[in-house]
Amino acid sequence: MGAQTALYFYGLIGLLCLLFLDAIREMRKYSNEEYDLNVNPKAEMQAHMKLFRAQRNFYISGFALLLSLLIRRIATLLSVQGSLLAQNEAVLKQARSASDAAQKLMGDSKVQSSSGGKGSKNDEDNQKLETELQSLRKEMEVVKRDRDAVKSQAESVSKEYDRLMKEHEKLQKKTAIVGDKKGD
Repeated sequence: MGAQTALYFYGLIGLLCLLFLDAIREMRKYSNEEYDLNVNPKAEMQAHMKLFRAQRNFYISGFALLLSLLIRRIATLLSVQGSLLAQNEAVLKQARSASDAAQKLMGDSKVQSSSGGKGSKNDEDNQKLETELQSLRKEMEVVKRDRDAVKSQAESVSKEYDRLMKEHEKLQKKTAIVGDKKGD
């Protein structure tokens, strides 16, 4: 569905660009005309009317092109926002279920410690689990920071690769031109 929508959008943009360029051509055509008022006294009025129509078409097609690009940008931003909201809700649900599970385990351990008579051993186990939980949280934060650093590094490498590819294309074009000149 998204690919078909993009295809229609690019078709619309192409059509609007053609209309825009045609309006520019018409404006140039009618703005540089000379009028022979002796032959046809209405020629100047007709030419001004055609110039007005060309200018009107220029503004209409230009604004339509601009607004279609703005609508496309807003639609993509709304799509990204929707996916981020869905992702946020999923993460919140996952955190709530993990919290509920932890509360359930903590409640079970408190019931066992009060009824079993081995309170000091359960307290030690709880302390071990809490310290392990804290260390796992710290480790998770470190992993998240490392992941973010790797992502940013990958993005910068990608940008540098694109820049080098453009530079490579320019150099290939230059060598091809020099090779053609030497061949002649």
